[in-house]
Amino acid sequence: MNNDLVTRLRRLDACAVSDALDRLGIDGQVASGLGQRSSGRRIAGRVVTFRLVPAGQVPRQDGPVRHLGTSAIELAQAGDVIVVEQRTGVEAGCWGGILSLGAKVKGLAGVVADGPVRDIDEARAYDLPVFCRSLTARTARGRVEEAAVNGPVCIGGVTVQPGDLVIADASGVVFVPAGRAEAVLAAAEHIAGREAAMARDLLAGRPVTEVMGRDYEHMLRPQAD
Repeated sequence: MNNDLVTRLRRLDACAVSDALDRLGIDGQVASGLGQRSSGRRIAGRVVTFRLVPAGQVPRQDGPVRHLGTSAIELAQAGDVIVVEQRTGVEAGCWGGILSLGAKVKGLAGVVADGPVRDIDEARAYDLPVFCRSLTARTARGRVEEAAVNGPVCIGGVTVQPGDLVIADASGVVFVPAGRAEAVLAAAEHIAGREAAMARDLLAGRPVTEVMGRDYEHMLRPQAD
């Protein structure tokens, strides 16, 4: 994927991208209930994934033991976002403090986790943005283990593929399928531009009922790309 797409995504916000998906009729890409737990910064980048299952479900393999999340960090490039599926129902951290430091050192943009995260104070100290389902003090060791790295995951009901794009801010987490990224970004840029013009109109004294009138509603109607 062209690095320019990620650069363009970083200039947007989650709501503009969500509106663009609606406009193009692309459904099911907004993950709900993943709170912004550390840092107030927006994140945007390519997705690197890993998926967890209850302990004991993954056959033992020869070779050095790797703690969950470490392989994903090594695979990721600076600016990427780690996306974790931990929907086992077991209360256990799917991300922690040492992983946060490893991600920060690598220059990763942040973490999105559908599951509990621990050591959140450390992530805050490192200014590493973490979006997750909940917080816990419980370790993953002996409770959950890594089943797959950089494969498809399910995050808040959204199927996410490695290499997809994600943008997350205080409003929510939105995923963009890699194959639709150009069309989605173009639509989001158009929407953001229109809304910037509306803001200028309001500041110039135009009534809000006129600014947010028929044209605004039509702007958000689904359209084919």
